Amino acid sequence: MFRPTRILQVAVTSLFLSGCAATGGGQSATSQNPLPPSSSPISTGMNTGASESARGDFLQPDGQLLPELQHFAQETAQAQSIPLDEIVALLSSARYNAQAVRLMTPPATPQRRLRRAWTSYRKRHVDPVRIRRGVTFWQDNRISLDAASARTGVPPSILVAIVGIETVYGSFTGNHRVLDTLTTLGFRFPDPTRPQRQQMFRDQLVDLLVLNHEGKLNARTVEGSFAGAIGLPQFMPGSIMRYAVNAQGNSDGQIDLEHSPADAIASVAAFLQAHGWVRGVPVFAPIRLPANPARLVQDGLQPLSNWPTLQAAGGQALPGAETVWQSQPLGVIDLQDEILGTHDYRTATPNFFAITHYNHSYFYAASVADLAHEIAVRVGYGDPNQPNTPVDK
Repeated sequence: MFRPTRILQVAVTSLFLSGCAATGGGQSATSQNPLPPSSSPISTGMNTGASESARGDFLQPDGQLLPELQHFAQETAQAQSIPLDEIVALLSSARYNAQAVRLMTPPATPQRRLRRAWTSYRKRHVDPVRIRRGVTFWQDNRISLDAASARTGVPPSILVAIVGIETVYGSFTGNHRVLDTLTTLGFRFPDPTRPQRQQMFRDQLVDLLVLNHEGKLNARTVEGSFAGAIGLPQFMPGSIMRYAVNAQGNSDGQIDLEHSPADAIASVAAFLQAHGWVRGVPVFAPIRLPANPARLVQDGLQPLSNWPTLQAAGGQALPGAETVWQSQPLGVIDLQDEILGTHDYRTATPNFFAITHYNHSYFYAASVADLAHEIAVRVGYGDPNQPNTPVDK
């Protein structure tokens, strides 16, 4: 998340609320333990933040912003064409969020590396509650899901699964005032091991100030996770600016990610489409890998192989499956469980890697696909690995 080419991504809350990846530069793609308005609202929050007249925690004794924040305010006002007084007033009301710092701070003493544990990670996310409530969410929002899927090519099951993993369908969206969180993490959260994270939070604070100035949310009241993620899909302010759309699929109308499942669904679909989702292609290619697939395993957020290469190495296409994936770049991934000593090798398509841009963890992306499958089986259509299955409603 560096200027001038800031990489904006979604941040999530799951521990933050359900065990999803941290905001910022993200973790290794194979990590299984990610960290966890106005007249045109994107999210209104619960109005529990500091009042307009409240004195914030980032002020000097004379009531002026601390020098570092004053410089930030001046720089932002000039770069974004926002009145300086508007920015100063908002930053002056920001309160230090000690809980956000505590939850985001790495251990004071080095700890033994956490072992990758795909089996337990999957059980936490592909669980009976999310499956059952996912079916209900799908039934309640079928029209919006089908419309977003038709527009972008993203199966409805994937959209349901992401909302389910992020916030259990809106049950846990966070109650931290985003202005406080981003100011705290941007200016009072040095992390020597990952200095770029502090800059990322400052960049997200700029985006929050822009959204407030444009009347798309109220920075004084909007609430989210302890990392600043907002609404049912847990979009960071930068992702709201770039990918949030309303249920009609455009960004020039009212957008409410906190209270409108239709807008959240459309926005998740738009995000995945913008990050390379390929219509009609499964998440995992139907390939029987050779006896020693470990030599084919890759890392990273882009597929590095292809079907001819895998075929030459001994891979075989499963009979009866569609072949549209054979023209796509592919990547063999290893969902390893170091505790049980097991490996779950899968051949991922660009659609798997599109999900990793939502959260950099392979475990997360695979859990989204697996949860989507379980819900789709119960609904009767929209399976992420059979994306061309006729709609049966």
